[in-house]
Amino acid sequence: MNINHSISVPSVPDVADATPPTENKSVAARFMHMMADGDRDTFDRLVAPEATNRESRTEPPAARVPGPDGLYATALWLREAFGDFHHEVVHAVEEDDVVVLDTVMTARHVGPFVTYDERGRVDQVFAPTGKSFAVHQTHWLRIADGKLVEHWADRDDLGMARQAGWVPPTPAGLIRNALAKRKVRKGTAHSA
Repeated sequence: MNINHSISVPSVPDVADATPPTENKSVAARFMHMMADGDRDTFDRLVAPEATNRESRTEPPAARVPGPDGLYATALWLREAFGDFHHEVVHAVEEDDVVVLDTVMTARHVGPFVTYDERGRVDQVFAPTGKSFAVHQTHWLRIADGKLVEHWADRDDLGMARQAGWVPPTPAGLIRNALAKRKVRKGTAHSA
């Protein structure tokens, strides 16, 4: 007895072909790309003065202010720690004024990655490992009048930590991190 287990699946048009990019999707995608390479003028053009970054709670104090100032500070913070940094936009979905981007962030850990507590003090520092990583992230962006007004995200931080060599922690890694933290804290104390 010969049984055919194949199933015929109707062809589905490619979503990218079915839904051409809108202005809001273009603004959202450009925002993700400018985090890696945008200059201050680009942030001023694409970010509303009242824009909110809901992800800034562990970022440097300069990144916690609204508008282009805060989001540009976030970009500089990421660029300091991560070389070859960029986002590949895999999918974009839009409803009303919100665009959701499914992205893959790739980078190499080249500088201290510093996180901050709620008061803006240095919390953790991960000394550079030189390791590359590629992690899935979903970014939600509210767009109004052609400008970003709100951003929040779901990120695979554990995946990034594993690929960057932060976890599982090693004795040598813990020592490097402690020394990097001391150096960052001394640098912030002198600049204050």
